[in-house]
Amino acid sequence: MSKLWGGRFTKSTNELVEEFTASIEFDQQFAMEDIEGSIAHVTMLAECEIITHDEASQLVRGLKIIEEKINNGLADYTVGNEDIHMNIEQMLIDEIGAVGGKLHTGRSRNDQIATDIHLYVNNKTKEIIKLVESVQSAFIKQAKSNINVIMPGYTHLQRAQPVLFSHHLLAYFWMLERDKQRLIDSLQRVNWSPLGAGALAGTTFPINRERTAELLGFDMVYPNSLDAVSDRDFVLEFLSIASIMMTHISRLSEELVIWSSQEFNFIELDDSFCTGSSIMPQKKNPDVPELLRGKTGRVHGNLFGLLTVLKGLPLAYNKDMQEDKEGLLDTVKAIDGSLRLLAPMIETMQVKQDNMYNAVDQDYSNATDIADYLVTKGLPFRQAHEIIGKIVLYAIEQKKYLRALTLEEYQSFSNLFEEDIYVVLEPKHVVDARNSTGGTAESQVRKQLEQAEAVLSGNSTS
Repeated sequence: MSKLWGGRFTKSTNELVEEFTASIEFDQQFAMEDIEGSIAHVTMLAECEIITHDEASQLVRGLKIIEEKINNGLADYTVGNEDIHMNIEQMLIDEIGAVGGKLHTGRSRNDQIATDIHLYVNNKTKEIIKLVESVQSAFIKQAKSNINVIMPGYTHLQRAQPVLFSHHLLAYFWMLERDKQRLIDSLQRVNWSPLGAGALAGTTFPINRERTAELLGFDMVYPNSLDAVSDRDFVLEFLSIASIMMTHISRLSEELVIWSSQEFNFIELDDSFCTGSSIMPQKKNPDVPELLRGKTGRVHGNLFGLLTVLKGLPLAYNKDMQEDKEGLLDTVKAIDGSLRLLAPMIETMQVKQDNMYNAVDQDYSNATDIADYLVTKGLPFRQAHEIIGKIVLYAIEQKKYLRALTLEEYQSFSNLFEEDIYVVLEPKHVVDARNSTGGTAESQVRKQLEQAEAVLSGNSTS
């Protein structure tokens, strides 16, 4: 098959080169964006009288026939046509004849693929935002259902202070909210149109780039044609946001794995999100959160891969930039699948309230409150901290928890202790005492829930 660009060459492309350089295996996923961009382009060409309106009508009709074939799985892609642009153009020529060759008037594959990727990232960003909101909704539902459940809060994976489980869950809501805001903000830079920039220097045809930008829903056109065809900042930004989001998902997944272990036994994931062992019949493995945690590595790798590809490229387009697509497509697949699984997994997990409370009731995580208690009695915090350290050491040696010590034992360390120390040591009191803004007190968590719901509904004034 002769190449659409073959006039310059005296030899056919080496078969290995053809296979190595072809991108149709993966960039066929941009088919709908490519057709959308082509329809806008020929519409503009007719309006600018570069082609006739009849020719434009034939081109648009042919493109819609090809679109239908692609949607019905009837399109025949070939490696010989290299990429999605040339495959569609060849299909169009086969469908409507020589007039199909006018599709490429006034543009290059360089600005064409850049346009396709802009449209793709735009569409996928908006889809991912909706999926993020579904996960946020799941966190809100679980937080509401478990508003009073107390669990150990950890630092260094050591029990630190009691917190409400609802408070812990909402921490992930706000992580995802920042991810979502980053995605929303990135659309400002995604929605630049490179169409009409040509190979690198623009075109001699009297095109109207602003018109194609309008038809495609872009906010503006690239002011510089070199930048238009060589820019992949918006892909890097998407991959960066995706990497941060997957890091958040991975941290959550790690906690779900830990919490569902027999050692913790704080939650149980629904059977539909777990698998068994081929040899140990008692096993219930948290495979979904483990895979979510694992896929984070490949998303991070896709970001670093593209950063490495771009770091040494001179302007404008270089074939290296063909490597921008597979990592992007892989990341979209990973993020999309992760979010679709995460929402129902969070919604259906069973929270073991008694086990969480028992863990809090049998540790020393209320020690800070004893120090605060002594401060309210007039003792400087640093002295109070030292006294409580000695009390904890004494309690460990006596194999007692702090609530089990007698008043006489407390008073042997300080005569400031009174009977009310036992109220201070109650887990519920420890939690509710943290009533500062953003704290774990129930009243603060309820305010936080209201704020989260307002953010999710779009009614937040913050």
